[in-house]
Amino acid sequence: MEKLFKLKEHGTNIRTEIIAGITTFLTMAYIIFLNPQVISKSNEALANVPGAMEHSAVFTATCIAAAIGTWLIGWLSNYPMAQAPGLGLNAVFTYTLCLGFKLSAAAALGAVFIAGVFFILLTVTGARRAIVEAIPLSLKKAITAGIGLFIAIIGFVNAGIVVDKTTGGATTVDLGNFADPKVLLALAGILIITILLVRNVKAGIFIGMIVTAVIGNIMQFVFGMNMGITVPKNWVPHLDFSMFGKCFTGMGELFSAPIASLLAVLITLVLVDMFDTIGTLIGAADKAGYLDENGNLPKIERAMLADAIATSAGAVFGTSTVTTYVESTSGIAAGGRTGLTSTVTGICFALALFISPVVGFVPTAATAPVLIIVGILMAASLKDIKWDNLEYAIPGFFTVVGMPFFYSITDGIAFGFISYIVVMIAKGKAKKVHPLMYIIDALFILMYVITALQTLKILI
Repeated sequence: MEKLFKLKEHGTNIRTEIIAGITTFLTMAYIIFLNPQVISKSNEALANVPGAMEHSAVFTATCIAAAIGTWLIGWLSNYPMAQAPGLGLNAVFTYTLCLGFKLSAAAALGAVFIAGVFFILLTVTGARRAIVEAIPLSLKKAITAGIGLFIAIIGFVNAGIVVDKTTGGATTVDLGNFADPKVLLALAGILIITILLVRNVKAGIFIGMIVTAVIGNIMQFVFGMNMGITVPKNWVPHLDFSMFGKCFTGMGELFSAPIASLLAVLITLVLVDMFDTIGTLIGAADKAGYLDENGNLPKIERAMLADAIATSAGAVFGTSTVTTYVESTSGIAAGGRTGLTSTVTGICFALALFISPVVGFVPTAATAPVLIIVGILMAASLKDIKWDNLEYAIPGFFTVVGMPFFYSITDGIAFGFISYIVVMIAKGKAKKVHPLMYIIDALFILMYVITALQTLKILI
């Protein structure tokens, strides 16, 4: 262990690293319950699409992808980080790729696989770092906050706290029915997780979700309320590999899609994952004391390579884009300093494969509060936007509100980036904009132009 992870050099030991690894797992274990619920909604994309995403298949893929990604980042960089299919990124998969672009699950997985391969090429050539550094810090913070609001509104809708009101009334959304037991359970979950977090309880999100799920089970099985809980027909752990390799069969559909849709899919996956990963890496590394005097992270390419490989591997098994988790900071706070922490966390994810029979006992009303709370945590990036300077405020605003208002992460990023270029040109600062930003904006504009032409049937 000493030779592999240089424990003494980093001022740690095996016991501390094991505790840290378990702590990290407990704080992010909610993803193995939540990811299947988010991604399985992709079945709603088209009523008769074959090869829908089964809950059990996504559960299996989530555990495997998390284990692979976490092991890779620990072994390649020796950082105590953990990875898993990302919140926000799974929303892109479901709500943008499947429900938005009407792609089948297989085609969406094909897009994720291609994005992973593209990430690998960008990382090994150093282009990924260059692209990230070309984007102003204020816009990066706005993207993080916008994704947080997008995740939060999904959570509010899943909880029934926010409901559709498109017919009648002065608004398109409204407050849900507090007489609905599912709404009451979700509100209780928000309260429980909030109390645990403000009391600095480690694994507060996970513990809160489990406590809420237990209350939900009592409400259904003791008081007879329908909480959407399903009892397994078979208590033997079921490893479902039904989506394995479907990403390759879906590529035919993906590349037969309109150019505008294909561009939108790839831009979404590449840009969102890029910002999500780099932001989390820097934040966690700062807490661990790994940043150098210039605020840069040594071996960042190795860390980003891990998520790139894990993304493609996860797509093969049947899940959305893999990214580094901010919950890694919980293990770091517990003393984790090396890749041994990641190794332990990865082992925990692998063992989690065998608890699949209990997944049905965690209702949507218990996981929805997690989305809302994570949205709150991600919204903390709002403080880093210079709202008193229109150069940052205008593109920041379009980015942040665009995602939840347009119900699209892609459009939020596009409006933010395009408005940034407009503002900089108007202020006579066009030369201060990185050339790569003009290229990215050109792709966004091209995407919208092609979409408009197709709508007008000028372009087939």
